[in-house]
Amino acid sequence: MRLNREWASRSRECEWAVDYSLPKFDIHQMIQSTKEAPTWLQVGAGNIFRILVAGVQQDLLDAELTDTGILVYEGYDEEIITKAFTPFDNISLGVTLHADGSMKKRVIASVADAFYSDTQRLCQIISQQSLQIISTIITEKGYIVDSDKVCDSPLNAITTLEQVVAGLFSRFNQSGKPLALLSMDNFAENGTRLANAVLTIAQAWKKNNSVPAEFITYVKSMSYPWTMIDKITPRPSEEVAEILAREGLKDLTIHKTAKHTFVSSFVNAESAQYLVIEDDFPNGRPPLEKAGVYMTNRETVRKVDQMKVCACLNPLHTILAISGMLLNLPTIAECMKDKRLVKLIKTAAEEALPVVSDPKIINPSSFLNEVLTERFPNPFIPDTPERIACDTSQKIPIRFGETLKSLKPQDLSRLEAIPIFIALWLRYRMGFNDGGEIMELSPDPQLPKTFNMLHGLPFGKSVELKPILSDNTVFGIDLYEVGLGGKIEDIFAKLSAKPMAVSQELDELLSN
Repeated sequence: MRLNREWASRSRECEWAVDYSLPKFDIHQMIQSTKEAPTWLQVGAGNIFRILVAGVQQDLLDAELTDTGILVYEGYDEEIITKAFTPFDNISLGVTLHADGSMKKRVIASVADAFYSDTQRLCQIISQQSLQIISTIITEKGYIVDSDKVCDSPLNAITTLEQVVAGLFSRFNQSGKPLALLSMDNFAENGTRLANAVLTIAQAWKKNNSVPAEFITYVKSMSYPWTMIDKITPRPSEEVAEILAREGLKDLTIHKTAKHTFVSSFVNAESAQYLVIEDDFPNGRPPLEKAGVYMTNRETVRKVDQMKVCACLNPLHTILAISGMLLNLPTIAECMKDKRLVKLIKTAAEEALPVVSDPKIINPSSFLNEVLTERFPNPFIPDTPERIACDTSQKIPIRFGETLKSLKPQDLSRLEAIPIFIALWLRYRMGFNDGGEIMELSPDPQLPKTFNMLHGLPFGKSVELKPILSDNTVFGIDLYEVGLGGKIEDIFAKLSAKPMAVSQELDELLSN
């Protein structure tokens, strides 16, 4: 058995197919309809897109609520296309890993085509009057745009977002209707961040007379809905590949691309998933609410995002990741076996929940309980502290800083878990695990230079932390101004005193 279009179309007749959820629509007809009148372009071909977003569109196709699929453009890592899309006719196998060890396997065939490094074709697609959505999943750093480094014209677009804006300029020249640019990356106010990045590029081109002033107005006429996306999607698992191979599936190699992306013909993920979208689509949209998507207003998206990103999931994930690396724990599920770490993240959640507004569509307490009892402890999700710890310096201002800025002074003085985490993160920056062995830190390209003084710091040596703890670009707030700087200094001094101090201090700090 080999994952491809012919196999997916014929496999309904096979006896073994009872274990696989298969497409109910005509794949060839979907491709033809999409070619004639595309409605959805996805920019960024990562694993969460393949199993969640493409899965949503497959639900609509199966229910005959749409007849078009999604076109996918990858502008950063072309090996994702050449290794995980093209060899399999753009079909993916989505493997859901339940906490009881069972697996649900779904053949996802809603991608009509996938391509890379072809700005001309990208512009042609964006120019189509039928197009309703350009969605992006390009990681948070993909939205960082320096106006002084923007290329000189749409003809010379280099970065992924420059290429998208070049496509918008083609649409503008053909009197195209405004559409929705939908960021589905995992950070707060993602639509506004995307809008600012697009406008920065357009204004840079206007400044050197590469586009007319009317194009700026056109860019502003687009909608940039806010979203919240949530589904833990770790790297493809060797254990899952072995199980699929025993069932007869071929071509299950897990590739690590030159740009450090892990891809295969399959994607494995947890069962829980949430997608909340601000309902603002000027050129129409598919009936996403009929595929489990929460369609709502911007304020509700903000509340859901704050609930997840600032209290009930993301900060807890980051705490487990940094602690897990220090304690040399292989997976997030193993971290959840450490009662000290469980207590630490529960306390962190309790400290943050007072600043969370109930979004109504998702209950914060129920969401948190699912995270703590089902999602993080799932032993069949091979998610690693190393993956979650990537780009931590970019995440902290939102995941912790927003809470610190919102708490009242009397609540700030009572904080325990958040100061412990910040001290643990500084200890992690030394580059040694708790046993004193050299530890490779996760990639973090935006890390402030001031942190370099911590790397390689010998145990027991004092260091001046004020340049770090007072920097509001690092934590979203000056930690001395809110009375936490000295407290964190004291905790760090204990954690960095000697090998095994992290375990000892966790025992002491969390014994109450």
